[in-house]
Amino acid sequence: MFGTDKADGHFYLQHYQKHFRPYKFKNIKLLEIGVGGYEHHDYGGHSLRMWKSYFWHGKIHALDIYDKSALQENRIKIFKGSQVDLKFLDKTITEIGDLDIIIDDGSHINEHVITTFKHLFPKLKSGGIYVIEDTQTSYWKDKGGDSDNMNNPETMMSFFKSLTDGLNHKEYVKPGYEPTYFDENIIAIHFYHNLIFIYKGQNDEPSNLIVNNQRG
Repeated sequence: MFGTDKADGHFYLQHYQKHFRPYKFKNIKLLEIGVGGYEHHDYGGHSLRMWKSYFWHGKIHALDIYDKSALQENRIKIFKGSQVDLKFLDKTITEIGDLDIIIDDGSHINEHVITTFKHLFPKLKSGGIYVIEDTQTSYWKDKGGDSDNMNNPETMMSFFKSLTDGLNHKEYVKPGYEPTYFDENIIAIHFYHNLIFIYKGQNDEPSNLIVNNQRG
């Protein structure tokens, strides 16, 4: 579909359809990190065109370290910069406005994925979804991964697994514990093969928010 490996290469679409269905006809703003095509300025953007087709009224944005402006079209805008350049990210978000969906399909380097999430998740709208693709690199040494120590805090899988405890932080028997931003704003995390969906909302009413999203 549209030549994106999200379909045939990784089989992500079944999960995307499940999680994104409530947003299909809404005026959403989506940001995808990574356009594809590497240094070739006029190649890539397959998934951006897929998102444009799927979200009938959505505005699709992307960023890439290479200049991909030649791939822009109506409802698709692409910014040039690094996913770990925090000033660039701030400037980009200021121009785009509030985001409903963020998808990290960028460098897949563990450090980059974690840094980008820590910076961008707070900028996601309440009720939004943050997606991490290709988490297999969590086990690949050349991407900063580790197949020996599954609890290595520098790997993305270890980092995101550590956030699951925060879903239950109100049950901690730990007097004086101060909940983190992620404790208070993550209401659900869904793990699939090489894919993670993180839902943002108020942790005290997770079920109501998810039901409302599905009805929307």
